[in-house]
Amino acid sequence: MTRPVSRSFVIVSGGLLWLSIAVASAALWPIYRTPALTTLIAVAILAGSIVAVLALWRSWSFVTTSLVSVLVFLIIGVPVAVPSETQFGVVPSLEGLSDLVVGVALGWKQLLTISLPVGDYQALLVPALVLVYFGTVVALSIAFRTRIAEFSVVPAMVVFVMAIALGPTYPDQPLSLSLILLIVIALSLVWFRWHRRRDTVNALEAAMDEAGVARRKREFGFAGVRTVVSAVVILAIASGIAVVAANVVPPTNNRSVLRTAIVEPFDPRDYVSPLSGFRRYWQPSTANSVLFEVAGVPLGTRVRLATLDSYAGVVYAVGSDRVSSESGSFSRVPSRFDQSGVDGDQVDMTITVADYSGVWLPTVGLFEQVEFSGDRAADLRDSFYYNKVSGTAAVVDGLMSGDTYTFEGVAPIQPDSDEISSLTPGLAEVPSIQQPPEELTEKLDQYVRGFTSSGERLDAMLSGLAADGYVSHGVGVDEPASRSGHSADRIAELVTAPRMIGDGEQYAVAASLMANELGFPARVVLGFVTSDSQIRGDDVSAWIEVNTAEYGWVTIDPNPPLREIPDEDPDDIAQVARPQTVVQPPEIESDTTNRQSNPDSEQALQPDLDPVLQAILAALRTAGWIALVLLVLAAPFVLIIAAKLRRRQLRKRAESSVEQISGGWQEFEDSLIDHGYSPPIAGTRTEVAAVMATPDARELAEHADRAIFSGGTPEASDVDAFWSNVSELETQLNTGLSRWARFKTKISLRSLGGYSVTSLFKR
Repeated sequence: MTRPVSRSFVIVSGGLLWLSIAVASAALWPIYRTPALTTLIAVAILAGSIVAVLALWRSWSFVTTSLVSVLVFLIIGVPVAVPSETQFGVVPSLEGLSDLVVGVALGWKQLLTISLPVGDYQALLVPALVLVYFGTVVALSIAFRTRIAEFSVVPAMVVFVMAIALGPTYPDQPLSLSLILLIVIALSLVWFRWHRRRDTVNALEAAMDEAGVARRKREFGFAGVRTVVSAVVILAIASGIAVVAANVVPPTNNRSVLRTAIVEPFDPRDYVSPLSGFRRYWQPSTANSVLFEVAGVPLGTRVRLATLDSYAGVVYAVGSDRVSSESGSFSRVPSRFDQSGVDGDQVDMTITVADYSGVWLPTVGLFEQVEFSGDRAADLRDSFYYNKVSGTAAVVDGLMSGDTYTFEGVAPIQPDSDEISSLTPGLAEVPSIQQPPEELTEKLDQYVRGFTSSGERLDAMLSGLAADGYVSHGVGVDEPASRSGHSADRIAELVTAPRMIGDGEQYAVAASLMANELGFPARVVLGFVTSDSQIRGDDVSAWIEVNTAEYGWVTIDPNPPLREIPDEDPDDIAQVARPQTVVQPPEIESDTTNRQSNPDSEQALQPDLDPVLQAILAALRTAGWIALVLLVLAAPFVLIIAAKLRRRQLRKRAESSVEQISGGWQEFEDSLIDHGYSPPIAGTRTEVAAVMATPDARELAEHADRAIFSGGTPEASDVDAFWSNVSELETQLNTGLSRWARFKTKISLRSLGGYSVTSLFKR
């Protein structure tokens, strides 16, 4: 298996492979984004190189090399991949070794179920160490000890592909990193090919005289430089075209990676919608029960339990990206979220769980960090999931009495109530809502009639609910009947009954559906409003959040004020005592068809274009892209043909007539090679002509020998006649070949090696 290699080959090959592994490893940065990754890459490449060089020096077998590689991995693994489990920062602990071994098997899946970046959380650096360290060992071992050195670039490609597969859905420096890796791999392949060809030719010419050997070595030295220059030129042209194309038409969608296809470890669809249990908190057995003890937030703070953004006419549910990508996904959180760019108030809240139990974890504002304490702290930390799109947190193991945690976050600045009328819809996306009940849209038309702007309509809708609505939970003896639930028929009943009676469950859903109809992305939030340091069941509330262009997500309470509910008149159920309402503006025709239009929509601002002009532009754009693709594909072949034409010109215009005839013979010999013939290495012209086995070829060889060895100077007419014979022989070589076969001879690379183009770049 081991083959002799020179020191120069080890140095150059090792340097190229180190560079390829390092560039490929840079693609891991979006996953970790921690200085610990840089240290890991450096240590892994160095350790892998030492193992590969020792295996080459000592001629270790495959088994010995594998065992030593694993041993070194265990030695360096804990300090660089599980630094929290070391003693004195260097010495591995038993727990660290256990996490290292487990991370080799399970770290890959854990990376796909946790929010990025992961930093150096737990043992999640282990997959990166496996890729970089073993990739280095394998790459260098293949290059140094096998006859297929070209395959040594595969580990770098594997590292790069795995980094993308395990990484985020958004690309991070994808073009520049890909192009750099492509160039390094291409240079490595050029180096390995040139080195293999040089060794092969030198071995075949080992029996030649010293002059022949010296000449061949000089020629190959130049050919190596020429090959590298040619490769760099071709890569530069292709890279330039790729950069231009990527800038002209950047990607519009996120890429599909493994984390987009893996099954979520926490799926909110496995649990009953928390809004369905709204009335449970108002039951006498729960209303006065202490659910949480909270510290660090002022009275009146809204504590989020869950955000609900998916509605299909039955229940409002916590969304899942397995149903709609707009809902976001629940994933583990390895480190704190950076909310430094959010304008708001810092939240430092401590909650101790009392009688509450469930998977939903109360939070306030935008999440930054959570720290659990108590006997179950480690289990709760490992089962904590967060959806940064909806702001909902969950603990799979469930909270129970005695659990304590500290929550850090930011409460964004909110507009005052008198600013609602000036708000405009934002651009956030929420799952599509099925057609709301017709009764609800009719009620909405009544509320917004006469108002034109989106903010004024939103404010009018809220004012209408506040004026018409009464609050009853339907659980007290003296409370009017109020059916629980928030299905489409219950919402229709709410807005059509003689007395609009419901509670937060119905009003939040009705307001959310109406806000969506007005063009505001909206969702329902279930939570609690603090009245003292203890949160009880009767502190439960439901409100809505609407997305605005000015403030982002804005919290709005759509619940009517508490007031006495008038008795229902059985004789005239339409006459209901209601609070005096503000006189509406003069009635104008309702424009229901434009309720969902977004004033910020770019589509509304685009002028109408002539259909014929659109078709012409589309055709030109398509033709341009087709031409660009064809140019990229044809560039290498055009360069090859251009090089051969340049070579022919140089030979034909040589300084002396003898050199011109010699160049004509070289042109004929190269044509033989491009047509698939294999002339003998260092053979005479007669031996080369015998390969074609025609009288004309033999006559051309004799003509060349006379001109070169006669000592005279051939006339210009002799040179022209010789080149005419060369062209005739080339025509004979093409006789009987198809167009595709003749084209392949034009782009063949066989004649572009060795002495035939030694002088190609001399002028």
